[in-house]
Amino acid sequence: MTNKMQDFMDEIEKSMVQLYRGDIVSGKVIDISENEVIVNIGYKSDGIISKEEISSDNSINPHDILKPGDKIDVYVLKVDDGEGNVLLSKKRVDIERGWQELEKMYETESILSTKVIEVVKGGVISISNGIRCFIPASQLSNIYVENLDEFIGETFNTKIIEFNRKKNKVVLSRKVVLLQELEEIKNKVFHQLEKGQIIQGRVKQITSFGVFVDIGGIDGLIHISELSWGRVEHPSEILKIDDKVEVEVLDFDKETERISLSLKSTQPEPWQHVHEKYKKDDIIKGRVVKIVDFGAFVEIEAGLDGLVHISEISKDHVEKVSDVLEVNQIVDVKILDINQEERRMSLSISAAIPGNEKDNIMKHVEDVNVSIGDAIGFENNEENKES
Repeated sequence: MTNKMQDFMDEIEKSMVQLYRGDIVSGKVIDISENEVIVNIGYKSDGIISKEEISSDNSINPHDILKPGDKIDVYVLKVDDGEGNVLLSKKRVDIERGWQELEKMYETESILSTKVIEVVKGGVISISNGIRCFIPASQLSNIYVENLDEFIGETFNTKIIEFNRKKNKVVLSRKVVLLQELEEIKNKVFHQLEKGQIIQGRVKQITSFGVFVDIGGIDGLIHISELSWGRVEHPSEILKIDDKVEVEVLDFDKETERISLSLKSTQPEPWQHVHEKYKKDDIIKGRVVKIVDFGAFVEIEAGLDGLVHISEISKDHVEKVSDVLEVNQIVDVKILDINQEERRMSLSISAAIPGNEKDNIMKHVEDVNVSIGDAIGFENNEENKES
């Protein structure tokens, strides 16, 4: 080799970076495969980042976070792996910087985004800024979590509640963030609430005493008495989970965080329009909703009941109402009278049966004749006594 050639080679050698194990150097991505990334670091041979050294999250595909031409910082693991290759790690650099970033976030109580990668005893492991963090099961949510596996792959906001660099320990809480967000939502909702306001909601929970409705991040209660103008045995007769409803705000208390809602007040009150829909002598269908000693209450529509007196159940004598009628039985009834002011309606089953109207009139005439006969007999007896 000539002196000039040797000098040229020496110059090239001098221009090459000097590498040592543990160095952090800058490079340019030149090729990516599923298992490794090739990086030009200005050395006589390119560097190789294996998939295990790309990220702390092994589920990540190299193509998802890197592309040819990207400039990245890498950590030198080996200058020569025995085959002339330089082994590099992107993960090591990310981890070091990640620790520094997490420490700042812990000190400033900042919100930290994290991704859950696996379930362990007592909680889950997540990745934040390249660092493996622990989230206790009790800190995953503001409600009880039964199945931790459902969080794998999920990304959400947390706060650092414990940080120890020497022990490589970072503990996160999602619960803290959720409670903070819920408090902000509650304040916003209560600030906008007004009595008498009509709002939209979604049925969240059904109990024996009423229905809880989500009205924008906070729950309000529709008591069973406010579900319908009619009789309600159980709220599930009226609503089901996830139903969208329009409700009226009856009352609210920010201190106790209680909101009283009404579904029935958003619907017409039946007695207000009773004369528009029903008239005396109309024959209609109804449902027996209650049986008492003196008769039966029949529901014409939700919130509109009428009484069938025991004497109006049949043209035959009825000793016991339950012998003839039963709750939920559908019957034809004739409207005898409507009193809107007192919210009373008198009904008759016997008068609604074809042919019975004439019988009822004749029975009435017979009763009158009997009464007159009794009166005449009474007078004759009195006269005989005087004689």
